[in-house]
Amino acid sequence: MQPLPQDAIYRASPRIMALADWIGDPVQAADFPETRLRWRNDRAAADIGLAHLSDEDWVRYFGRFVPLPDNMPGPMAQRYHGHQFRVYNPDLGDGRGFTFAQMLDRDGRQMDLGTKGSGQTPWSRQGDGRLTLKGAVREILATEMLGAQGVNTSRTFSVIETGEALYRGDEPSPTRSAVMVRLSHGHIRIGTFQRLSALQLEDEMAQLVAYCLESFPGGEFPDAPHPAVRFFNQVVERMADMAASYMVAGFVHGVLNSDNMNVTGESFDYGPWRWLPRWEPGFTAAYFDHQGLYAYGRQPEAIHWNCGQLAVALRSLVEAAPLIEALNRYPELYSQAMARRWCWRLGVVSRGLEEDTAMIGACEAAMAASGMGPDAFFFARRGRRGAYADTAEDASLKAALAPYSATDAAHEYWADEAPQSMLIDEVEAIWQPIAEADDWSGMHAKVTAIRRMGEALGEKPSPQGHLPR
Repeated sequence: MQPLPQDAIYRASPRIMALADWIGDPVQAADFPETRLRWRNDRAAADIGLAHLSDEDWVRYFGRFVPLPDNMPGPMAQRYHGHQFRVYNPDLGDGRGFTFAQMLDRDGRQMDLGTKGSGQTPWSRQGDGRLTLKGAVREILATEMLGAQGVNTSRTFSVIETGEALYRGDEPSPTRSAVMVRLSHGHIRIGTFQRLSALQLEDEMAQLVAYCLESFPGGEFPDAPHPAVRFFNQVVERMADMAASYMVAGFVHGVLNSDNMNVTGESFDYGPWRWLPRWEPGFTAAYFDHQGLYAYGRQPEAIHWNCGQLAVALRSLVEAAPLIEALNRYPELYSQAMARRWCWRLGVVSRGLEEDTAMIGACEAAMAASGMGPDAFFFARRGRRGAYADTAEDASLKAALAPYSATDAAHEYWADEAPQSMLIDEVEAIWQPIAEADDWSGMHAKVTAIRRMGEALGEKPSPQGHLPR
């Protein structure tokens, strides 16, 4: 094997191999008819020492999945259970993906490279293990937009078109195929713990808690009576912040099942996502979410419920009382995260939780009355600027914002005619030239514009319980 071109910060760290006997199954990537590089995230690659790869080597590692030096010997499809729309399903696991490398980033954080669309595994059930190219493009757009808006998200690391014709019920078929690689802090799910609990694997549960505490450090909680309690407190903090980040972004994930909950508090696995076109708490992203279980306004409660399922799983290691105490912290943590993130996106200095919460309520009422969506609202009101309509709601908003001091809003983005957004019509408009003429210019232009917006928003808020950024 040729040596890997790398800079000084590529540091292999395949810690998950210590759990390999029971956390997953060794698998092989599909042998794709072709591998055409469509997207390489050099900004993300620079964080783990892989930005200097040639395109040829990039395809070898992230399209053919030749093992990275000193890393995992081969791909591993993880095993897990989970609640899907609150119905327990023990027949889950990585059905079209796997973890294939782990390393430390420039800040010493544990990172995983995992796939989507890399072929069938023992957990594929009746699926073909593939990903459509459109699905990969949508994930690029979702992760770039969320990252710019301050959401702690996986990053779309690589997309390689694979030359197969796929048939899907929700896309014109046959459609093009791709294999995607995501860069994440980890791929340990709430459903990973649920599986160990269901199978009464207490030793493995304890090992997994220890792995998470070591790999994803956060709040120390020195008074916690047990490692599982320290870990659970960290997860609750991270999940409360993730819920608030969705609400401030105006983002609807669509499928908040417990197997889609990463215990790092990092959002990932984007399927039927949407951004709000207007302020509408009942807005849903998934056409199959008939009861609106994961509607925009119900996302904080759904994520809290998933935290409860992790507490149930951890009961095999520790008594219920300290877990319940940790779970009960969620509402207050969520309120704090909402205030912190709302002020950040609005470009004002916080005045304390009670006043910030009242101000958020005035913002929501003004949005609802005007039919405005979050992207347009925050753009218009950044730094307390913009005209007010002659309505009771805008009068209340003006009064609520009057005591607030603006943060710096000097970036030229704020002088643009309109904000960046990611509504479904825009996504379709970006996809159409790719599908019809293999024209990727619109997608690349959009990513550039989104990253510029992220620069304008500035340094992300620093929540409790998260991994250092």
